[in-house]
Amino acid sequence: MDHGEASFYLMGERAAIVHSMPPATLSCQRRIWWLADVLRTRQRYLDIVPGMNNLTVVFDPLGCDGDALLAELAGLWQQADSAVLEPRRVEIPVHYGGDAGPDLAEVSRHSGLSEDEVIATHSGTDYVVFFLGFQPGFAYMGGLPEQLATPRRAEPRLSVPAGSVGIGGSQTGIYPAASPGGWQLIGRSDTPLFDPQRAQPSLLLPGDSVRFVPQGAHHA
Repeated sequence: MDHGEASFYLMGERAAIVHSMPPATLSCQRRIWWLADVLRTRQRYLDIVPGMNNLTVVFDPLGCDGDALLAELAGLWQQADSAVLEPRRVEIPVHYGGDAGPDLAEVSRHSGLSEDEVIATHSGTDYVVFFLGFQPGFAYMGGLPEQLATPRRAEPRLSVPAGSVGIGGSQTGIYPAASPGGWQLIGRSDTPLFDPQRAQPSLLLPGDSVRFVPQGAHHA
């Protein structure tokens, strides 16, 4: 089923997919987030997973007709065009540079900006969480200023500390837990980003507006 900019189809017997063609846009993601919120209130699906340019709805085929679900999704997609989604604003304190941001100098070199200018530019921007992935609570954010885009490291680190703020290509993100990683690390936050004991384990959610707030003086 194809409705202009979006397609709706079944994946096996238990999943329905909404897929919009790339590139990813904020307006498309907002429609996906709104659609996910509406479906969650209906409490008859096993799982609802928003992604980049797509949404997956997992259902019980014994209690839900797949074709009827596709028709429902197509109708909601059209309604989402006029939906207003007010973003939640989240501020994350960050210690930039030094041991917390060992790749700040590389981002400075690549961008042609001073280290202080990199910090000011990175922290002076509002980012939007497009989706969560890679590890629980890891937010892929859009909005990185073009001059800060820096290629990933040629050799990924075997262990990146939890809370590390990095740049990978045209995206910025923050590691909720220690893990291997190849992004350029420019700072670190002490804010817990994922706690399975919380009612909502992930601090950041799709649609959130995020601002990084520098903490303390930067020491090159």
